[in-house]
Amino acid sequence: EYPREKTIHELFEEQVSLKPDGIALETEDGAVTYRELNESANQIAHYLIEQGIEIGDPIGICMNRSLEEIASMLGILKVGGAYVGLDPEYPEERLKHIVEETEMPLLLTTSQSGLDEAAYDVDIVNIDLLDLPEEKTNIFREGISATALSNIIYTSGSTGKPKGVCVPHRGVVRLVKGETYVPITSDDVFLHVASISFDATTLEVWSSLLNGARLVLLPTRNASLQDYENVIQKHNVSILWLTAGLFNVFVDHNLQALKGVKYLLIGGETVSVPHVRKAMEALEGTEIINGYGPSENTVFTTCHRIEEADLERPSIPIGRPIANTEVYVLDENQQPVPVGVIGELYAGGDGLAIGYMNRPELTAERFIPHPFKQGSGEKLYRTGDLVRYLPDGKIEFIGRADHQVKIRGFRIELGEIEVVLKQYPDVRDA
Repeated sequence: EYPREKTIHELFEEQVSLKPDGIALETEDGAVTYRELNESANQIAHYLIEQGIEIGDPIGICMNRSLEEIASMLGILKVGGAYVGLDPEYPEERLKHIVEETEMPLLLTTSQSGLDEAAYDVDIVNIDLLDLPEEKTNIFREGISATALSNIIYTSGSTGKPKGVCVPHRGVVRLVKGETYVPITSDDVFLHVASISFDATTLEVWSSLLNGARLVLLPTRNASLQDYENVIQKHNVSILWLTAGLFNVFVDHNLQALKGVKYLLIGGETVSVPHVRKAMEALEGTEIINGYGPSENTVFTTCHRIEEADLERPSIPIGRPIANTEVYVLDENQQPVPVGVIGELYAGGDGLAIGYMNRPELTAERFIPHPFKQGSGEKLYRTGDLVRYLPDGKIEFIGRADHQVKIRGFRIELGEIEVVLKQYPDVRDA
């Protein structure tokens, strides 16, 4: 059971009603209550309406982790828009492509982001310098449903251009409400580590704010392991998500930093068994969970709570589907394979994305009609990941069916690099 018909901002406003004076955010500048965050988001929402923003409009957010970032995400959702995360560190060419493809009418940024406003063909607004409306009341717009677009997240594309994954409200809500992999309560403290363009932000921000918990913003852009330790210990962080690569760095160089974390979620790429063993020996009372899933199925598709017995396996399983999610392991004829036989993982259920931004052919290729629920209108996403069922029903990740690789948790289509290399006049082939 979970609030399947509710939107992200509705659920946030419920938390504001339940605990208006509870701490929502902790930043370098101090604490922000649920009421204060809601009022900031409402001011941005009223401003967006004044600018003529319509339901379904994509609105860019190019900011580092900050109160303005979170308030902008909420403000955009409140007016029925969809936020598009743009990392200020990304190359200008990539940012330009996203701005042009989405045809966003507005891009919200801050004076600290260093964006060259003249380089972009879009109205750019420095939210921290803006004279926002005094109006702080909630906005109620008809026609924003759970299946409406909430955000567009760009991942690497094999044609040389990044592709935008269109995520509905329901996908996010199914991820963070009524979930089975971590029991989130209002006493929990999350650490917001990810860039706004990485789908881990979806997990960090909404897991916290839709459950009445506290969200702590990791301050520095290029944080050291010592920065992490200081923040985790100072704020008593209880839930933390790390890419497998960053987890390995902590295990090798500063395992002490993770002491006291109740639930440690790791994933984004294959998890190292020796590193997990070392962490489990040192971190008493910490549950380590291996989370797997593409952005096309809203962050997590399957999860596995790591146990002692897993340390004897050649690799850590990716587990079973989370609540309101379904997976199939199919052969090249889209027929189920027996236990132990390698097949491609197909994902479905309430986390499924709407498709790719302005890419109908690619959407049709990857989001196929559900082969086992014909006529239902439901889809399955072809992940391109090769997996197999273990005898106990858990799923083991084997590798890719194509040339996609993972670097620090980020998906990279090698075709995107090939296309660029072939543009050089002295390169015949790549």
